[in-house]
Amino acid sequence: MPVPIPRQRAIPAAESGQAQAASAVGGHLKEEAHRKEAAANTANGATLTLLLIEDDPAGSPIVPELLDSTGNPARVRTARNLTEAARLLTDDVHCILLDLALPAPGGHDDADELAVLKHVLELAPRHAVLALTASGDAERGAEAVRVGAQDYLFRDELDGRLLSRAIRYAVERKRSDTAERKLAEGRLRAQENRRLERGLLPTPLLEGSSLRFAARYRPGRSRALLGGDFYDTVRTPDGTVHAMIGDVCGHGPDEAALGVELRIAWRALTLAGLCGDELLGTLQEVLEHERGDDEIFATLCTVDIAPDGRRAGLCLAGHPSPLLARPGRPAQLLPYENNGPALGLLPGARWPRMQVELGSEWSLMLYTDGLIEGRVGRGKERLGQDGMVEMVRRQLAEGLRGENLLRAAVSEVRDLNGGELTDDVAVVLLDRVP
Repeated sequence: MPVPIPRQRAIPAAESGQAQAASAVGGHLKEEAHRKEAAANTANGATLTLLLIEDDPAGSPIVPELLDSTGNPARVRTARNLTEAARLLTDDVHCILLDLALPAPGGHDDADELAVLKHVLELAPRHAVLALTASGDAERGAEAVRVGAQDYLFRDELDGRLLSRAIRYAVERKRSDTAERKLAEGRLRAQENRRLERGLLPTPLLEGSSLRFAARYRPGRSRALLGGDFYDTVRTPDGTVHAMIGDVCGHGPDEAALGVELRIAWRALTLAGLCGDELLGTLQEVLEHERGDDEIFATLCTVDIAPDGRRAGLCLAGHPSPLLARPGRPAQLLPYENNGPALGLLPGARWPRMQVELGSEWSLMLYTDGLIEGRVGRGKERLGQDGMVEMVRRQLAEGLRGENLLRAAVSEVRDLNGGELTDDVAVVLLDRVP
């Protein structure tokens, strides 16, 4: 078991990596004990642990006696080669001291003076590395820093104070470099997510229509790109505007992918001329073929608005009914009585198409259950459809319309919930203003 190494004494074979395993069982026991000690040291957050990689640590003591921040002797593990270093390298090692004079590992170009350093950097990408080189060989040391070491020192000019300061600097610089890299990776991931989102979320096809479109989308999973909710709107050549919103049960990436597949299938089938029960039946077949589990289902709401904009056909597959708002009348939910089952629940199911009169001026809001299932306050009470209707009525009376209305609705639902909603939320708003 590794212990601090006093000066002027032989290094224990078990610490230096020179001991030969008596048996495979014995080797496994030693490695297991080493891992447990590393975990304990990390948990206690105490002794400074260094890994010295040098071909003759006993014959030429490079590292003087060091004390950590608590005044205890630093723990120094030594390895004569990279094979031993790989065995002794654990998460509790704070810094690696690498002698650049170490022979290059097998398979590397002997002409590359930093081959051993490059191998160590591959072996220990999360550890700070302090390069040790001959006195006066500053050019090689600087090149080592350029390749990836945190700093370099001359072997024959070391003392405890200088080395202690260099180790602290190397560890902190590694932490800073790691944090900066993670920040850059996070920014790049955010940029990629924005590009993916633009590709996965739909672009309404409403050219030639007088209807105004707005939508809001919030995935429930933390840092997720998409959830299981999906929506789309297209105008077919006969002037009919078709809108859809749906919700795949679940919140993982598989459900999000299935939602995208169903949305794309809906758009293709709609543009091909399918509508109502025939369209939903075909979508159910798509879902049954694409879902990863027979328990997966999806709710769906579709509306097809006539070219004159005054009436619409409505199909519900286990989905909440849309909200209709008209001037001079309180906003209300559309009929729900002929609601059919969710897609994927009943083979051979049917979905009746209801005819709805809209009038000359109206707003139609389609939404997923994430908008109505948030809590109200700290209790168990949910907002529900009635609460949502009252909320939207009030917001309409305040003069909110379009994007502003959807933004206010989603924001208020989140505030009533006391924080971010755990379920996905999608809301689509179509307006007809003569």
